[in-house]
Order: sequence, then C-alpha cells, then structure tokens
Amino acid sequence: MTGLVLKLAPGERVLINGAVVENGPRRGRFNIVTPGANILRLRDAIHPDEATTPVRRLCYLAQLALSGDREMSSVAPDLLSGIAELSCAFRDAASHEILSDTRSAVTSNQPYQALRALRSLLATEARLLGLSEA
Repeated sequence: MTGLVLKLAPGERVLINGAVVENGPRRGRFNIVTPGANILRLRDAIHPDEATTPVRRLCYLAQLALSGDREMSSVAPDLLSGIAELSCAFRDAASHEILSDTRSAVTSNQPYQALRALRSLLATEARLLGLSEA
C-alpha cells in the first residue's frame, strides 16, 4: 500500500481535509491513500498570533489554504509577493532554491508543499533576525 503514513502520539490531533481527528490513548498509525489529501498536524500549526515574521506570515497563509479556510487562489498573490520580497532578503543559494520550490508549489496549487518548503526557512530567518527559533 502506498501513500502517506502518519504516526500519531497518544491524544495527538491532525487536520485531514478540514476535519480534526484525535488519536486515542495509544500510539496510532494511519495510512492516507487518497492523493492530494490536505493534512496538517495541529502541533505544527501556526497560530495567527505567532505569524510575527515574514516567513511565519507566509507559512500561515499557506496553512490557511491547506486547512481549507481559504482558497489557494485567494492567498497565492500574497504568497508570491512575499516570496519575491524574501528573495531580496535571503542571499544564500539554498534559500533561493527553497523559495523557487515554494513558488512552484504555489503556482501548482500545492499548499502542503509550499508550507513544507517555507517551514524549512524558519531557522534561517530566526538566525538572520537574531531570534530564538520556536
């Protein structure tokens, strides 16, 4: 069987296509076989109050599209604009490659891939801004 394998801790919550699913008292494992399912571990979710930096704001926008709270088409212009701005701030080749991957994910209507790519920039952003990574 192919697809995404989710391993959940006891009581862990995950958002699957807009529905919150909570694991029981023991470790659990789900096999997601539907292609294109929107999945977000709630422990990884960014609360609106935590979207205080440029990368975190873009992560939050991608998260809104992933959770189904907003259409990707409505957040794509803001994401693409933010990616362009970040391209000016991040000077290293690795970050530019990540931003390129993010841009491709946004234009391909893939919010999970966009969020995943953006999250990989959080440590670099924290270092540049002199913040402790949360």
